[in-house]
Amino acid sequence: MPFDLPLKVMPVPAASLKLNTNEEIDEVYSRLTATFQSGATRSLAYRRKQLLQLARMLQDNHVAFEDALLADLNKPRLETTVSEVAHLITSTLNAAENLESWAAPDPCPTQEVWRSSWGATLYKEPKGVVLIISPWNYPLVLTVNPLIGAIAAGCPTVLKPSELVPTFCELFSRLIPKYLDPNAYAVIKGGVPETTHALALRWDHIFYTGNSRVGRIVATAAGKNLTPVTLELGGKSAAVVADDCDDLDLVAKRILYGKIQNSGQLCVAPDYALVPRAKVAAFVDSLKKAHDEFWPEGDHPLTGSQPISNIIHPTHHAHLVDLLNRTKGMIVFGGEIHKDKSIAPTILTDVPVDDVLMDEEIFGPFLPILAVDDIDDAIRVINSKPIPLVIYLFTTQDDLKHKFLLETRSGQLVVNDTIMQLCAHEMPFGGQGESGYGMWFGKTTFDVFTHRRGCITVPFSDEPFFQGRYRPYTEDKYKAACAPGKVKIPDE
Repeated sequence: MPFDLPLKVMPVPAASLKLNTNEEIDEVYSRLTATFQSGATRSLAYRRKQLLQLARMLQDNHVAFEDALLADLNKPRLETTVSEVAHLITSTLNAAENLESWAAPDPCPTQEVWRSSWGATLYKEPKGVVLIISPWNYPLVLTVNPLIGAIAAGCPTVLKPSELVPTFCELFSRLIPKYLDPNAYAVIKGGVPETTHALALRWDHIFYTGNSRVGRIVATAAGKNLTPVTLELGGKSAAVVADDCDDLDLVAKRILYGKIQNSGQLCVAPDYALVPRAKVAAFVDSLKKAHDEFWPEGDHPLTGSQPISNIIHPTHHAHLVDLLNRTKGMIVFGGEIHKDKSIAPTILTDVPVDDVLMDEEIFGPFLPILAVDDIDDAIRVINSKPIPLVIYLFTTQDDLKHKFLLETRSGQLVVNDTIMQLCAHEMPFGGQGESGYGMWFGKTTFDVFTHRRGCITVPFSDEPFFQGRYRPYTEDKYKAACAPGKVKIPDE
């Protein structure tokens, strides 16, 4: 398929996006609540049908989604297909195929023989009506991925995509009721006021992807109703180049690949690089070489045939330009600015730990390089910051992997590549602290929206075992029940 296909989905200006009223949001909430209470979404056959319909929606409209993200983000078609559409179809079909085993009750073996007849079992039940709030940077995958788990779990779902991607938002809101049961799955369109109104409602789970500032707002609103929350945030994810790495060309290529995806507007993008002091100059040369491979001579990331994705909003663009103006680091490559839309991949060296670029997640196409004396120095820098969503470690030594597992904290540790943990769909994904809480991906997303309800059946025939629990209490009953002193505890 050629990359220069004409757009079949016409761009939607942000001002033209029709937002839902509070009354419409309340009606959606009431409608989905009634559906859940009716039990319609509990049937595995129903859930499987909805999952297959979701897969058909993705397959039938993959070019339309490419159009929408090209219009909203200037995202290349290949990136949309690879990072957003293709694996979602696979994940949806995987959920449909494994639904019966995921939803099957789990027996809980008991220790004491006399309790073995109770049939202790955990039953998988849908939590209820859930709200998924997704961001603008990867609007399809970060909306549909949690939706897959919610459908599989049997939860009616309200989807609130970002208003900053209006073309996608409009397309998605048209397709969902066309393919899925409109009484169980609905899209609401809105900005801060509409989202605030939605957050005030009593949900059974809220799944939010975005930044930590809004994450705190979501958690606070959820706390008022004691609603469980999954927060998928971000943070300053370091790329650490160990001294044993000799193939700097490959290391630089993999780091730059992760950095330039969506112009660095990705929660798992490498935020900065920690490089041995003696290797900084060679590493910079390797980054330049990788850049020239991505954009060969005659091409350019801002004005060439395959330009880098846009910065989402003029305000964020101005913020990134301000960072470049205020940093104490030295720009050694890039730094070109295109109006208020895009910024070229930019490499900076001589960046101090307390630099403005190190204050918070950059969320842009800048890669500050911090020179470190040794691997312990790199670990100290990482541990001086809030817990990141991921650490990228480049090394040929297995013992360094274990050192990082023991001496650092992060949502994930990825060795010798960037962002590829997103392809391990079976491995749970999530952060800690400032980078979020709650795990998801694959079956784990099903678990997010599932209440594991314990059940036992105590036979009446066990009554002889229980005579000591009833009043009146006596010394004989106390002695018979006082088992703690009889338990043997190992010396070590």
